[in-house]
Amino acid sequence: MPSSSTTTAPTAPAPAVVVRVAKDGTPFFEAKWRSEGRQVKRRLGPAWIERDRDGSWHKRRGRTPDGWLDERTAYLAALAQVTEVEDQAAARRAREAIDATLTVRRLAGEWLTHLRTVEGAKPSTLANQRSMLAEPGTKHRRGQGTCEGRLMRAFGDRPVQDVTPREVARWLSALDAAGLSGRNVNRHRQTLHAIFAYAMRADTYELEKNPVAATSRRREPPAARLDFYEYEEVEALARACEQGLHRGIRTFRGVPVEHQEAELEARRAEDQRDADFFRLLFFSGLRLSEGLALRWDDVVFLADMSGAILTVSRNVSAGEETSTKSRRAREVPVPRPATRALARVGAREDFMGPDDYVFVNRLGRRLDGSAMRSRYKRARDAAGLRDVKLHGLRHAAGSVMARSMPLVSVRDILGHAKIETTNRYLHSKIDAAAVAAVNAAFGELPAPDHVRPPAGDD
Repeated sequence: MPSSSTTTAPTAPAPAVVVRVAKDGTPFFEAKWRSEGRQVKRRLGPAWIERDRDGSWHKRRGRTPDGWLDERTAYLAALAQVTEVEDQAAARRAREAIDATLTVRRLAGEWLTHLRTVEGAKPSTLANQRSMLAEPGTKHRRGQGTCEGRLMRAFGDRPVQDVTPREVARWLSALDAAGLSGRNVNRHRQTLHAIFAYAMRADTYELEKNPVAATSRRREPPAARLDFYEYEEVEALARACEQGLHRGIRTFRGVPVEHQEAELEARRAEDQRDADFFRLLFFSGLRLSEGLALRWDDVVFLADMSGAILTVSRNVSAGEETSTKSRRAREVPVPRPATRALARVGAREDFMGPDDYVFVNRLGRRLDGSAMRSRYKRARDAAGLRDVKLHGLRHAAGSVMARSMPLVSVRDILGHAKIETTNRYLHSKIDAAAVAAVNAAFGELPAPDHVRPPAGDD
């Protein structure tokens, strides 16, 4: 049943069609009407008319040629012009009404939706941006802390059209004064810039200028020297895991583990699993997120067990399984030590189906990335190694490969999108071999055996 009160669209104004004469004497039709309190004129086209003896206009004889107008077609053209102009005016009024209420908070929400549904951003990327755009006082996903909400505190309620470059510059300076690093300030600036860039699109709000573009990025310190473990150090890390030194107090439900033989055996298996997981990352160059998502269907052992080939097509992002960072699958060859590690993991009795994860917990579920980072840190400290992050195992793989393999091959194995990313592994660390090389260059004797680099595993 229709409502008793309905809203009707405003009636389009009726145009008047008049005849004008061009400077060359050619008559043409013109439409006139009033819109939003002002007169609008539009030239319609040449008129297929001529004057009578008394000076009035009438249609010329014959069929109206293409490109010319008579009274009927002129009036239809005038109606079309009215429709076009009025539609544009209505769209402008609607846009102005939206712009008047379009706050940065609302625009940021639309931008996040666009990232997720249109650009297909990774869950970890979305999580990082949601954190950046959190409201002040929002509880962290982990721990007891709350979000500062710096961006929303400064701009959340501001109409998008009113934000100025000066206002953004003052906000960035306030972040500097609050002690944020240049990199952190740039992250805030980058997010705000992306939000306004979205508003400038023709299919969104056609914002004329991005107020963030006129502000300055902060200087960031140069990248730290690339540090990584050599083979012996990774083995020391793995042995610390095998010995269970990366665990805390060895109790289970309040009872010392030594009194729980089944639990002790389960923990020994987990300790060996952790050691072999870190070995695989070192020898393959896989990202942590790629190693977590590896399934048995992705592993092919060579017949003589001299190596294996991994198909890397999945990645864990913010707890969700997605495609790799580059969104492309790749094949990764791994040497004997990694093959032996995979074979040890494959000796377990359960969870060995093609779709089962290679590295699993006791319930056959995928390992947790945060837990593996914590275990790595404890094993590193227990082995007495210097502070190198878990991602350093990937850097180590790239650097070791770059010593004897073509750089393009290293790029393909590591899954880099650009060769420039791989270049940093070419001369990432000066070692004893480099010292021996400069000795030889200056005519000195080769370095003694005790400073030569180890040959490594076969």
